[in-house]
Amino acid sequence: MYIASIGVLFLAFSAAHSVAADPVNTAHGKTADFKSVDQLIKQAIERGDVPGGVLAVMHRGKTVYIKAYGHRSLQPTKTPMRRDTIFDLASLTKPIATATSVMILIDRSKIDPQAPVAKYIPEFGKHGKETITVEHLLLHRGGLIPDNHLNDYKQGVAKAWQNIHALKPRTKPGDAFKYTDVGFMVLGELVKRVDGRPLDQFFAEEVAKPLGLKDTVFNPPAAKRERYAPTQQRNGQWMQGQVHDPRAYLLEGVAGHAGLFSTADDLTRYASMLLNEGELDSKRILSAKVVQTMIRGRWLADGTGGRAYGWDVDTGYSSPRGAHLPRGVSFGHTGFTGTSMWIDPVSQTVIILLTNRVHPDGKGRTVALRRAVGTAVVEALERSEQSGLGRKRLVLPGIDVLQRSDFAALKGRKVALITNHTGRSLEGKRTIDLLHESGHVELKKIFSPEHGLHGVIEGSVGDIIDIKTKVNVFSLYGKTRRPTADMLQGVDTIVFDIQDIGTRFYTYITTLGYAMEEAAKAKVRVVVLDRPNPIAPLGVTGPASENERLSFIAYRPMPVTHGMTIGELASLFNKQYKIGCDLQVIKVQGWHRSMWWDETGLTWINPSPNMRNVTQALLYPGIGLLEACDLSIGRGTDQPFELLGAPWINGPQLARDLNAHNLPGLRFVPIEFTPRASKHSGKPCQGVYIAVTDRSKVQPAATGMTIAWQLNRTYGSTFDAKSMLRMLASHRAWQQMMTARAANTLTDSWAKDVAKFKAMRKPFLLYPDK
Repeated sequence: MYIASIGVLFLAFSAAHSVAADPVNTAHGKTADFKSVDQLIKQAIERGDVPGGVLAVMHRGKTVYIKAYGHRSLQPTKTPMRRDTIFDLASLTKPIATATSVMILIDRSKIDPQAPVAKYIPEFGKHGKETITVEHLLLHRGGLIPDNHLNDYKQGVAKAWQNIHALKPRTKPGDAFKYTDVGFMVLGELVKRVDGRPLDQFFAEEVAKPLGLKDTVFNPPAAKRERYAPTQQRNGQWMQGQVHDPRAYLLEGVAGHAGLFSTADDLTRYASMLLNEGELDSKRILSAKVVQTMIRGRWLADGTGGRAYGWDVDTGYSSPRGAHLPRGVSFGHTGFTGTSMWIDPVSQTVIILLTNRVHPDGKGRTVALRRAVGTAVVEALERSEQSGLGRKRLVLPGIDVLQRSDFAALKGRKVALITNHTGRSLEGKRTIDLLHESGHVELKKIFSPEHGLHGVIEGSVGDIIDIKTKVNVFSLYGKTRRPTADMLQGVDTIVFDIQDIGTRFYTYITTLGYAMEEAAKAKVRVVVLDRPNPIAPLGVTGPASENERLSFIAYRPMPVTHGMTIGELASLFNKQYKIGCDLQVIKVQGWHRSMWWDETGLTWINPSPNMRNVTQALLYPGIGLLEACDLSIGRGTDQPFELLGAPWINGPQLARDLNAHNLPGLRFVPIEFTPRASKHSGKPCQGVYIAVTDRSKVQPAATGMTIAWQLNRTYGSTFDAKSMLRMLASHRAWQQMMTARAANTLTDSWAKDVAKFKAMRKPFLLYPDK
C-alpha cells in the first residue's frame, strides 16, 4: 500500500493552508473516518503510555483533522488536554529551528554546507575535528559523541563551550551515522557566529514571526503557563514551560538540539511552508531550491543512515512514517518528550503527534504509538473516496517475488550474484543477505558493476570481500568487464539484480549482456530479478547506436531510451542477438509501463553517485549526450543533469535561445555555479538550470540534441561538438545536428530507428502499458 504520487516532487504543491474548528474532520469529498486513529491514542492513554496528546493531520496542504486527547497534566492536578497546548518539542528543535536557520544562511550564501565548521568556529577545529563539515553535522555524520557528560555544562555557558570544543570525534567524519545532540548544539552556535544573532532571536525574527507562529519560541513566557504541557520535576518543581533537556537547560534554555516549544497549529503552518517550496501567505522563508536541498535523502555507501539536512529519512528513528508513507521520500523527526512530525511531500500529507509522554515519571512510551498512528492515518485517508490517496497495487520487485515463492527458482543452485546497493527488497534488505540466509541457495560469489558494490566509486573498481557475508566480491568494472571462466568456477547460476534507469549508455545493461554471453559459453543459467524502468513512460526515443560504434556504453544497436525493464532487455538480447543462454526472468508484480518511479511506492536509492532523483533520471538521456563535450553537466554540484554550463557560456543568452525552441515540458533558467568536481572543477560557470514543467511531455533525446545544436551554432569549435559522438554513437544523427538549419528537424534523423526498435521489442514486452 502506498500514497499515490501526484507528479514530480514540488511541481504539484499547493499554497493552500487552512485550519478549521476543533476537531477538524473534513477530508476532501467523503469525510475521512479517523475512529481507528482515535482508538489507538485512547488505548495508549489507558495503558499509561501517554497522559494525552494532540494529533494534527494535513493532506494536500490543508489540515483535515486535529484533535486533543486525554490530559495535559496528571500531577499535581489533572487538567484536560486542549488543542492549543504548548509542548516542549525536544529534538524537533533540530530540524525546525536549527536546520531551518542554517538553511536560511546557506540560501544567503553565508554558509557553505561543504565547508569545515572550523571556518566559522575556529576553536571547534581541533582534536581531529578539523575536517568535520557543516553537512556532516546536519546529517549526524561528524563522528561526535551523542552527548558529553552533564558535568561539562555545570560551570556556566562559556565553560560548556570550551568543553564541547575540546571533544574528539569517535569515528572518522563522514563514515557513519551517529545521532548526536552535540553536533546540533554546534550548529546552533554556528548560526550565532555567522549572523551575529543568537539562535532564538534569529529563529524568532526570520522564521516564527514571518510565518505567524504565535507559540513557537525558546524560553516561553510565564504568562502562558496554563497552556504548557508539563514534563517532569526539576528541583522539586514541575517543568512547565521550562525545557526538559538538562543540557539545554544549563545552556540557559537555548540550544541547537532542544529548547523549542510549539503547538500543533503552529507546526502545521511550518509544514505548509515546506510543502509550498519555502513560502506561506506570500512570506518567503527559503528558496524552492534550498527546500529541495534540505529535504533530499542522503544515504551512506552501504545504503544505511538515510538522513536529510536536519531531518530523518530512513533510519531506526523513522517510526512515525508508519507502514505506508513512502520510504526514502518522506521525512520527519521525533522528540524525546513524546513529539513527532512526519511529512510526505508527494501527497502533501503531514502527521503531527504531540504528547508529553515523560509526564509525570518519565516512563511513558511512544515509539509503537507513532508507528501505529502513522499507519492508521494513511489508511483513514485512503478510505476517503476523493482524497487522492486511492489504494494502489503494490509493486513488488523481482527479489520480493522470488522471496514469496520461497526461492523456488533458485533452490539447490550455486549462485554468483551480480548486484550493488540497489539490490534490495521492499523492506530494504539486501538481495545478498536474502539469498545467503534463505537456506535454499548457496551464494558462492558476488560480482559488482561500475561504481562498485556500494555505488560510490568513480573509476576502476577493485575486488573486495562483503563484510557481512564474507563472500568474495569480484569487480566487473576493473581488470575485466566480463565474468571470466575462473570466476564462474563452481557456479551453476548467475543472478542479476541491479536497478537500471532506462538509458542506453547507463552501463548496467552492458554488464548484463556481457554476463549473459559468458554464461552461455559456460552453460551457466541466468536469472534476472526484474525491476521497474524509472522513466518507462518516455518510451522509445533518440537515434540508435550504430554497429561500428558499439562499446561499453552502447552494448547493441538501440535508441537512447528503450522503455523496457532490464528483464525485458535480457530476453531481447538473448534471442535477437542469438546469445542463447538458459534465461529466466522473475517478473515485477503490479507494475505497468505508464508508471513513473515515484508512482511505484518503491524507495529511490541512488543507482550511481550522481543519479539522485527521478527528475535527474528523466533528464539524463538528453543531458548525458553532452557528457564528453567541454561542459559541466552538473557533476560536482547538488543537481547533476539538472544544469549545465561552462566558463565560456553566456547564461542569460543561452536560456533565451533554448526557451525560443519551445522544448516541450521544459523551461531554461540562467544560472551561475562552480562545480566541485569533474569538468571545470573550481571554475565559475554560467549556463542554464533545466526546470521540468510537465514531465509527460519531455523529449530528452531531442532536448539534448537541440542544446548541442544551439551551442554549436553559438560557440562553434569552443563547444567541441565532435566529442558528442562517444555518447551518441550515431554518426548519422551527429551529422544531421551539425548541418541542420533548424533544430526542430533533428528528430527526423532517427524516426526510422525508433520505429524499427519498437517493432523489434514488441515480442519481448512482459508488462501492460497501463
